[in-house]
Amino acid sequence: MSASLRVIEEIAALRQQVRAWRGGGQRIAFVPTMGNLHDGHLTLVRAARADGVRLVVSIFVNPLQFGPREDLATYPRTPEEDRERLAAAGVDVLFTPSAAAIYPRGLAEQTRVEVPGLSGILCGASRPGHFTGVATVVCKLFNIVQPDLAYFGEKDFQQLLVIGRMVEDLGLPIEIVGVPTVREPDGLAMSSRNGYLTPSERSLAPALYHALERAGAALRAGEAAAEVERSGRAGLEAAGLRPDYFAVRRAGDLGRPEPADRDLVVLAAVFLGTTRLIDNLRVRRGGSRDRLD
Repeated sequence: MSASLRVIEEIAALRQQVRAWRGGGQRIAFVPTMGNLHDGHLTLVRAARADGVRLVVSIFVNPLQFGPREDLATYPRTPEEDRERLAAAGVDVLFTPSAAAIYPRGLAEQTRVEVPGLSGILCGASRPGHFTGVATVVCKLFNIVQPDLAYFGEKDFQQLLVIGRMVEDLGLPIEIVGVPTVREPDGLAMSSRNGYLTPSERSLAPALYHALERAGAALRAGEAAAEVERSGRAGLEAAGLRPDYFAVRRAGDLGRPEPADRDLVVLAAVFLGTTRLIDNLRVRRGGSRDRLD
């Protein structure tokens, strides 16, 4: 681990460091993560580094966003490897708070941040309370780190919109930067949960992105959204994946598209065994593909 990476566990110590940077007129960028870092996370780090700011990365596996039957206990944790990768990437501070520091009164008594509408559809319908947990912890981290910019991957497209809406509604002086999805050579979006896949499941997983690409081509050719959704689900099932949802929505607010809407996103979630994978593809209907995937 490079001596230039400072690891901070306590909120007070991080705030002291932030005050020192602010006193020197420096801007601050922030990348919140749950660890088990892969090249997708490091792309966020590189994007932030390119802006020439002080960079804080947090690692906190947030219990508030996991449901009762989800993988909190088994979520992959690789702290030593994460520190080494962040040091090599030139991160200034790694913030690793405990659950007790973030939720000193426990989860049951924690004040929560709710983003209505966006939080209750798609992944929010399948994982009730998930986006409340995300919005709450991100809001708390924003208040602790006080960044000028915060970076999030576009793979979690609904999460990106939820956080953007929260920042707008609460008047937080933070610029939210979406960073394009990083993919494996066969198209599978990088995710910590890919490590749960068995070899046979991993060989099937690229079918998710291929289904999104077919949907994008169909939308650009003028096919109706409802038919694209039906075909997408059928294609996933035929490939051996179990779809949770396959949806065509407006990219700006995830509303159901009208015929005149052009800026669309195709979003999907599937199960492979017990592993749930998500992905999306931005599509410009009536024009060329929007290269934001």
